[in-house]
Amino acid sequence: MADLRAAIGRYAGRFHAAIGDQHHVGSPLGAWLLLALAASSTAGSALDDALGMPAASAAEQAEALLKEPHPLVAAATAVWHSHWVDPQRLASWTLPAATEAGPLPEQDGLDRWAAEHTYGMIDRFPLTVSPDVALVLGSALATKITWSAPFDLGPGSALGPDSPWAGPIGEILRSPSAHRAFIARSQQAGPVIVHVAAADGGLEVWSVAAAPDVPHERVIAAAHEDLNPVSLYDLPLADTDLWSIREEQTSDPGTEFHQAFLPAWSATSRHDLTGPALGFDAAADVLAPLLRVPPGGFKAAQSATARYDRYGFEAAAVSGFAMLTGAAWRPAGTARFADLRFGHPYAVIAVASPRQPGPWHHLPVFSAWISSPI
Repeated sequence: MADLRAAIGRYAGRFHAAIGDQHHVGSPLGAWLLLALAASSTAGSALDDALGMPAASAAEQAEALLKEPHPLVAAATAVWHSHWVDPQRLASWTLPAATEAGPLPEQDGLDRWAAEHTYGMIDRFPLTVSPDVALVLGSALATKITWSAPFDLGPGSALGPDSPWAGPIGEILRSPSAHRAFIARSQQAGPVIVHVAAADGGLEVWSVAAAPDVPHERVIAAAHEDLNPVSLYDLPLADTDLWSIREEQTSDPGTEFHQAFLPAWSATSRHDLTGPALGFDAAADVLAPLLRVPPGGFKAAQSATARYDRYGFEAAAVSGFAMLTGAAWRPAGTARFADLRFGHPYAVIAVASPRQPGPWHHLPVFSAWISSPI
């Protein structure tokens, strides 16, 4: 099968570039799933570019994700048709078995669907039903997790003297020894700092920060890379915008210790998905012949929310797509310690990490750009 993780990573680059660098959260996977549903209606290649793989492979991948749900990620998809659309027109469309299909509900029905599949975190469907809507595709993803080890607390000043957040935020999160934290070299953003918090059951939330002048889309792309630790002994003892490395006497020489300081944050966003890079224009062209409506008329949007704090992480996203009718050297006796400072805007991704390989393995589910912490 095609590499789904790489495809979602590429789509995430388009998704976040279209949104911009304001504080936001979203689910590229949620939007991609809608394109995969549309792709299951055709053997053509119109959607291959946006999907990052052949349409048939994308449809298979979506089927596998919905058939074998992740234990910590609620996932649902639906396809609804207007009462005046002949269902026989859709008979050739092979949807995943887990996808709900049927007549288009009223607006309150769509809103109930959004709430039921996001633990109540999103209570309105991102699109409004209007008389010219012929077909609606929906996807919902949600998670509520508790960290296996909660954060400790630290002073805001630990973010560093140059951080714009150090003054306004009195108390921040400090990683316990059970969390992973390290420095890495990324292809997209150069040196980065990484913090990983995990929940029992296989979900990790990765925070990744680069130098303050690196564009946000490159930092988000770096967060989707396979990032591996760089030894602190391969780096100079110094203070930077991202880290402070020092040496101390220890009874366990040659070891390395990392500690991360991050702000708590929350975000609620609504995204217009109609931009040409996101693929829904191609999806509309694919589905228009099936519905026998003129091509080009569509709308697409996503609502998302997330919260990251001392004890856990929760996030949800509902995506909607509607078809419209017309429209080195180690000194002995010392150890090295690194303080990693997430003191300026940075990227976050939530990654499925089940112990057993499967369709969700290492799949990015949510991603965010953090520029206004709480």
